[in-house]
Amino acid sequence: MNSQTNVAQFRGLIRLLAKNINFFDKFNASCCGISASQWQVIWEIGSAGEISLTELAALLNLDNSTMSRAINTLVEQGLVQRDADPTDRRYVIIKLTQKGIEFYKEMEETIDHYYKTILQSIPAEKRNQVTESLSLLLKALQENNCC
Repeated sequence: MNSQTNVAQFRGLIRLLAKNINFFDKFNASCCGISASQWQVIWEIGSAGEISLTELAALLNLDNSTMSRAINTLVEQGLVQRDADPTDRRYVIIKLTQKGIEFYKEMEETIDHYYKTILQSIPAEKRNQVTESLSLLLKALQENNCC
């Protein structure tokens, strides 16, 4: 197989991987009445516990005004709350409400179950290899950001 064929095959596999993951994210989020982007916001907040609006926007590669609008929607749904930072009132701290925490935990369980099923469908002797390869791929993607 020549280099150009390897690149084309690699690119095709990456596109299929991204497509399948995006489909899963959209499907699960839509079943729960939110968009895939809203799930990403909830996931980042849930993972952090609490986070500033600016930090959250940076993590998701969004500007502060776009992030603020997304947060407003989640506040209206009762999933997220925003508070002024007690040490510096110019900053806004975002965290999940109790309803948001419960939602986050339910989604995490669903997603963990899905990925466990995928992992179990890979032959046991290949699982570590797949995980290592994904780590290498992620590192290469981060080191060679096209933008």
